[in-house]
Amino acid sequence: MRISSAPVLTAILFTLTTQAAESKTPKPPKPCTITSSASGSFFDLNAITVVPLEDRKKSDEDDRKESWHAKGYDYGANFTLNFCAPVIENLTDVVRVDEKRWGNVSAYYVKGGKTYSIGQESSELVFRGRKLVMNYTEGSPCDDSTKRRRGIIDDDDDDDDDDGDGDDDGDDNHGKKGHKSPSKGSGPSRRKSTIISLLCDRDPLASKASIAFVGASPDECTYFFEVRSAAACGGISQETQSVGPGGVFGIILLIAAAVYLFGGIAYQRTVMHQRGWRQLPNYNIWAGMASFAKDILIIATSSCARCLPSRKGNNQLPMHSDSRGSGRGSRAEDENRLIDQLDEEWDD
Repeated sequence: MRISSAPVLTAILFTLTTQAAESKTPKPPKPCTITSSASGSFFDLNAITVVPLEDRKKSDEDDRKESWHAKGYDYGANFTLNFCAPVIENLTDVVRVDEKRWGNVSAYYVKGGKTYSIGQESSELVFRGRKLVMNYTEGSPCDDSTKRRRGIIDDDDDDDDDDGDGDDDGDDNHGKKGHKSPSKGSGPSRRKSTIISLLCDRDPLASKASIAFVGASPDECTYFFEVRSAAACGGISQETQSVGPGGVFGIILLIAAAVYLFGGIAYQRTVMHQRGWRQLPNYNIWAGMASFAKDILIIATSSCARCLPSRKGNNQLPMHSDSRGSGRGSRAEDENRLIDQLDEEWDD
């Protein structure tokens, strides 16, 4: 017995579909989105991005009128931030940040009447292991000059006049012209940054995002936040699922119909040794359905023809009379022929 070619045809169809999908060049990801290389889940944080009222296409009562807030607790200041976009508040006099960049601040806090930026706008998401992280950089300069100066003084006190000149200035360079104080430093100033860890929260009663301030580095240069939101749970990209449920169902039906057709033809031809139209699977059923549809069509057309109005005119009268006369004449001839045939049989 020959092997059925249905699995081979199925494999060919699958291969062609895979090659067509791989031939498409991947599009660059949208801002504030990322796909996990480990699980393949798609993450989109645009759902928790606060957009200014004038830039919104549709307004809703549940839309936020201000950026997200987080309590600083023992830090002494509260924080305001946005995701993948600048805060919608109008900021002025941001400490040691160029005025042109005030509109790009994505996180800040107010302390002592001064506004400090802790990061500029960024729409890049990264994975650190299995943790989804967002990072803001280029904020206000770090306020660590006092702490550096204290550390240097403590180190100098430990030296205790190691040079033996009777003072504790170390190398006798203090007060000399051209000496640079070590507390000022010669490198570029460090700037504040923000690290946001995003966690999944599927609670339907919770808000879109819950932000908690975790802490800050000792030099107040890096601030850590934890965000819980349903947007950080991951899902399927809309571009990947661009066909839609109806399209997916249609593709499944087409594949099933192709397997049924080609597999049935292979079976009827190789096993049942059928030829012509009888190679089709379940030929008798399909032929009966076609005959039934043909009869229904004939009945429907004849019924519609009877409903059409008949043409009445003087020129049709002779035609009806001729047809009736010819019909009567043919019937008489048939009767005579039948009588003659019966007479001949009776004579025989």
